[in-house]
Amino acid sequence: MSNKIFLTQEWLVKLQEELENLKNVKRVEIAAKLKEAISFWDLSENSEYEDARNEQAQVELRISDLEDQLKRVEIIKEAHDKWEKINMWSIVEIQNIDTKEIEILKIVGSTESDILAETPMISNECPVWSALLWKKKWDKVKVKAKSESFEYKILSIK
Repeated sequence: MSNKIFLTQEWLVKLQEELENLKNVKRVEIAAKLKEAISFWDLSENSEYEDARNEQAQVELRISDLEDQLKRVEIIKEAHDKWEKINMWSIVEIQNIDTKEIEILKIVGSTESDILAETPMISNECPVWSALLWKKKWDKVKVKAKSESFEYKILSIK
């Protein structure tokens, strides 16, 4: 897969730190667990050995995933001009035209998305992002989601 992954410098550092921790700390911890489990001899019915092997597989998969992501990173600087058009890392205040409900969203790269954050962070790959991209304050957008569609008015861009 060769798709670019858009990240802020801050998130790139977090991914690099996680990778270093997995390689230099977690691998060592798992190796110690495996060594201890092997000392129990019978590996066919050794749950400690199986648990350690499963943990090792998960860590190695995460390491591989992070290394792949880091090869495809493109650093994007956050936009700070509130009069600009919506782009990556914009914080957008939108209002649902039907319900009048107001939402504040931050548009981030796919690896940074977190809808449970204080300001929900939506992926640049989601339908809302596609509808909002390059729009300006007071524009109206339609978002199609499965069998429904929603219409929003852009109240502000930060």
